Amino acid sequence: MSFNKFPFIEIHSDPKDINVGWTAITNKLNSLLGNSSGSNTLVFECYQGIYYDKLLNWVKNELSYNNLINTADLMKPEEQIREITQQDVTDDRIFGFLTRLNVIDFFDNSELEKAKNRIPSYNGKTIIVGYGASLLVEDPDIIVYADMARWEIQQRMRRNEVNNFGVNNKNETFEAKYKRGFFVDWRVQDRLKRKLMHNWDFILDTNDHKNPKLIDGDLMRNALKQAAGRPFSLMPFFDPGPWGGQWMKEVCDLDKDVDNFAWCFNCVPEENSLLFKFNETLVEIPSINLVFYQPIELLGDAVHARFGDEFPIRFDFLDTMDGGNLSLQVHPLTEYIQEKFGIPYTQDESYYLMDAKPGAKVYLGLREGINPQQMMEELEEAQEKGTHFDADKHVQTWDIKKHDHVLIPGGTIHCSGVDSMVLEISSTPYIFTFKLWDWGRLGLDGKPRPINLEHGKNVIQWDRTTPWTKTNLVNRIEKIDEGDGWTEERTGLHEREFIETRRFWFSKLTNHNTNGGVQVLNLVEGEEAIVESPDGNFEPFIIHYAETFIVPAKVGRYTIKPYGVSEGKQVGIIKAYVRTNY
Repeated sequence: MSFNKFPFIEIHSDPKDINVGWTAITNKLNSLLGNSSGSNTLVFECYQGIYYDKLLNWVKNELSYNNLINTADLMKPEEQIREITQQDVTDDRIFGFLTRLNVIDFFDNSELEKAKNRIPSYNGKTIIVGYGASLLVEDPDIIVYADMARWEIQQRMRRNEVNNFGVNNKNETFEAKYKRGFFVDWRVQDRLKRKLMHNWDFILDTNDHKNPKLIDGDLMRNALKQAAGRPFSLMPFFDPGPWGGQWMKEVCDLDKDVDNFAWCFNCVPEENSLLFKFNETLVEIPSINLVFYQPIELLGDAVHARFGDEFPIRFDFLDTMDGGNLSLQVHPLTEYIQEKFGIPYTQDESYYLMDAKPGAKVYLGLREGINPQQMMEELEEAQEKGTHFDADKHVQTWDIKKHDHVLIPGGTIHCSGVDSMVLEISSTPYIFTFKLWDWGRLGLDGKPRPINLEHGKNVIQWDRTTPWTKTNLVNRIEKIDEGDGWTEERTGLHEREFIETRRFWFSKLTNHNTNGGVQVLNLVEGEEAIVESPDGNFEPFIIHYAETFIVPAKVGRYTIKPYGVSEGKQVGIIKAYVRTNY
C-alpha cells in the first residue's frame, strides 16, 4: 500500500446537510431567507485568506436580500490599522509579537455603532458580510462561517491573490504577508472563531473556490466530536526548498517534475487541514478547529491545563537525500522566547532518522575548545562579505544511520546534513529558528534567506561541546520493557524538553494507552499496521510506512499490530507525548 496523501475521517450524514457548488449553496440560503415573512438576518463571518471580493460579488448578485452591509466599509483606514499593529508586526524581516488585539480593534467604533443601530430599522432580509460581520448583531437568524485552511492561505499569499486583514498588501513579499498573518491576523480571528463555532449554522469551505461546500453546523460539530474519539491523520503538505531532496518523491509518490521536496508538514495542526468525507463529499477545514472545539477530549486535561487550546507536539519531515545541508541554526531558550516574542515555550526538537546514506552526518553541538568570539566574527564576515564559513571547524559532526535519534534542546547549534531523511519531533512554535549560516545559497525566490546572528549569539549554549553532546544528545536509547514479540525503548527527549518519545518494535499485537494525554505516532519501519480499539470504540485504522497519526487522549486503550503485507513481520513505531512529570 502507498503513502496516503489525502487521509480522511468518514462521517455518515444526510445529503441534505451538505450543499456542493455555488448554485446549490445559493438555492439553500435563498430558501432559508425566504422562509420568514418578516425580517431576518444572515451573517457571513470570514477568515483571512478567502477570496473576499469574489465572495462579496456572489452575495450581491445571487442572494436574496433587502439590505446589505459590507464590513469593509466600517473598518479603520489602512494607515490606522498599520499603526496599531506595528508593535506586533515590527520592522524585523521574520519575527514579531503575538498580538493581544481583537477583531473589534480593527473597526471604526462610530461607524460600527451606526451600522448596529440601523439594523433594527431595516425592513426585510439583511445580509452582513465580511470580517467581523458577527460583531454587528447579537443573535442573527443564520451564521455562515467562511473558513480557510492555513496552508491554502499561504499558497494564495505566494500567488499574490489575497490581502492581509484590513490592509491592501497582496503585492508585498510573501514573508511580509505571512508574518502579519502569523502574528496578527490569525490570532485575532482565531479568538473570534473560538467564540462563534458553538453557534455556527453553516461552515463554508472555499479552499477550492470553484467547488465550494456548505456544511450544516451541527453536522460539523458532530464530526469534530467523532474525530476526538478515534485515531486520525492530518492531510500532509509537501513543499520544495533550497536544500530539498528526493526521498519523499519516491516514498510518498509525489510529482516527479518538481525539482525537490524539502518539507512535509504532517502533524502541525496550525498549518495542516483535517479532511472529512460526508458520504461522497470531501470537506477540508483547518485542523486547529478540532483543538478549539474539543480541547480536553483531544489533548487531555493535564495537557490542556498547561498549553490551553494549542497542540504542543509537531511532526514533520526534512528531506536532504541528494539535496543539501539545512541551514546551520539554533532555537531560543524558553526565557528568551518569552521575553523577546511573548511565546510561552520554545521549539525544542529532535531528529529521528527515517533513512540515511552511508557517510551522512548531522551537525550538533560545538567542538571542544572553540573560541565563541572568533566563531561569531567569522559568521558576521560571511554574512557581510559573502565569504565562506567553515562550519566543520566550529561545529561537531556526528555520523548517522537509519533509526538514530539525536536530541536538540533550545540553545543547541545544529543542522541536518546532506543525504538524510529526518522525522523532526518538536514542540510547536516552529517559526522561531535563528539561522546562522546558509552555505552561501539563495532561497527559491532568488534572494538570500534571512540570517539571525544577533538573536543566535544570545541563545547559543557555548558549553554544549563534544563530550556534553555525546553524553546527553546522541542516541540516548534505553530498553524500557519487552514481551512476547515486542520491545519498548525510550529514545528521548532531553530532560529540558517536555516531550517524551518511545519506540516500539513488534511482530505481534501490542497494547497501548493514552493515559489521559494526546499521543502522536509514526510508522518508522514496516509497510502497514492496524490500530484498533479493544472495546470497539472506533473503527480499525490502517497506517502505512512513514505516515503520522494522532491518538486523542479520549481514546484511552488501543492496540497496534502488523497488518497486510507486514503481518507476522517486525514493524517499528515512534510515539511522542507530553511528560506528565515535567
